[in-house]
Amino acid sequence: MSLDIDQLALHQLIKRDEQNLELVLRDTLLEPAGVVVDMMAELHRVYSAKSKAYGLFSPESELAVALQNCRKGEDDFLAFSRAATGRLRDELGKYPFADGGIVLFCQYRYLAVEYLLVAVLNNLSSMRVNEQLDLSTTHYLDINHADIVARIDLTEWETNPESKRYLTFLKGRVGRKVSDFFMDFLGASEGLDTKAQNRGLLQAVEDYAAQGELDKGERQNVRQQVYTYCNEQLQSGEEIALSALAGEIPVLGEQNFQSFAETQGYELEETFPADRSTLKQLTKFAGSGGGLTISFDAMLLGERIFWDPATDTLTIKGTPPNLRDQLQRRTSGGK
Repeated sequence: MSLDIDQLALHQLIKRDEQNLELVLRDTLLEPAGVVVDMMAELHRVYSAKSKAYGLFSPESELAVALQNCRKGEDDFLAFSRAATGRLRDELGKYPFADGGIVLFCQYRYLAVEYLLVAVLNNLSSMRVNEQLDLSTTHYLDINHADIVARIDLTEWETNPESKRYLTFLKGRVGRKVSDFFMDFLGASEGLDTKAQNRGLLQAVEDYAAQGELDKGERQNVRQQVYTYCNEQLQSGEEIALSALAGEIPVLGEQNFQSFAETQGYELEETFPADRSTLKQLTKFAGSGGGLTISFDAMLLGERIFWDPATDTLTIKGTPPNLRDQLQRRTSGGK
């Protein structure tokens, strides 16, 4: 992994009681060697693999101003990180669920792009067995479950300040309230809506196939081609490019897919990140609610699975063997 750490600072927020978060600040930066490099490489890998939201700094962002001053050399990175951790403590103090943690600021380069990553990591305890087979307690950073993380693409921010996607962040597993304080601390708002872009793409694909007067099988082939391309981009960490996607599916009518999407008002970016959950709708139907969860391949609709919109009834012909076995045992009086 070609990851070069420029500067890395660690600080700590300790929750002493319901009202107070204690601030513990380092006086020096960490040396970018050995375990520090390994830790940062793992954090970069874990963060890059997660689904992220996109944002941009608001005009009144204190962090953005402080970061600009740091980039200009008017303040050093350690002082910037110490002051920013103080502001983070102030924001966290507004929320009763705040637990503190290890606050990390890392400026690094990866594949010729410069980043600033900011994270609040949990410091957990575990047990270990040493060479003498004695048990002892050890502490570790819970990087795999980190959900309070943001990363600023410094290269994009400084070369294209009008961009709506130079800042990425995780929304957290328990909803918006966890990320609210982090967004307030960053002085940021959501920018590019990845899910909306992917939903727009799906609608454009459906409309493109419809105007091409394709039969059911041909439409499903187009959906599969779109899914294959988008999934490959997702797996490789690359974005969906309309021009490349247009080369993967047939020209229908007088326009290729890119021209169709651009002229029909779908408001799609030329490139945008793939969203796994939205793209699955190209090949599968899935839904849950009221104690019922259903998922099936799209090609089965109209063949083995039939939906009556008038009665909102789904008819399934041929159940999976393991499900059929459970139904037979239950209806025959078995436990």
